[in-house]
Amino acid sequence: MKQIGLISDTHGFLDETVFQHFSQCDEIWHAGDFGSLELIRKLQAFKPLRGVYGNIDDSSIRQIFGEKLFFDCEELLVYMQHIGGYPGRYAKGVKDNIMAHHAKIFISGHSHILKVMYDEKLGCLHINPGAAGKHGWHTRRTIIRFQIDKMDIRNCEVIELDVS
Repeated sequence: MKQIGLISDTHGFLDETVFQHFSQCDEIWHAGDFGSLELIRKLQAFKPLRGVYGNIDDSSIRQIFGEKLFFDCEELLVYMQHIGGYPGRYAKGVKDNIMAHHAKIFISGHSHILKVMYDEKLGCLHINPGAAGKHGWHTRRTIIRFQIDKMDIRNCEVIELDVS
C-alpha cells in the first residue's frame, strides 16, 4: 500500500504545513506549475517526487519533468498531465491516452478547481487537487492525500490550507 500526497499549481509558493500533511506519505505527486526549482528541491529532499511541468514552468523545470507522465503505482496505471480537463471535457488527446494506456487514475492541474470524479465510460478516476499556491483566482488552497492498495484507491482526503 502507498500513501500519496497530491499537489498542484504552487506557482513558486510552498506552504510549510504541506510537510506536516504529507509526513506519512510515501510519495508526492505534483501536477504542474511548480514555479521554481527551489520548490522542487524542497519537495525532493522531503519525499520521492513525481510530476509534470505546467504552462508557467520555464525550461529549467521542463528539463526535469515532461508534459505527460505514465507510471504504475501498486497495480494501477497513473497518467498525469497539467492541462488535462476532466470527464466529459478532456483536453485534446487526453481521452485517447487514457484509453490507449488503460489508465485507472488521471491526474491534472491547471484549472485551480478541486475535482475528484470517476469517469464511468473510461473506468478511470480523475483527480485535480486544486491549487496550493497563492497566485490565481482561487479562494481556497487545497491538496489531497490518498492511499493506493493494489487496485483500490481509498481514504481520499481533501486538505484546505490556510488562505493567509
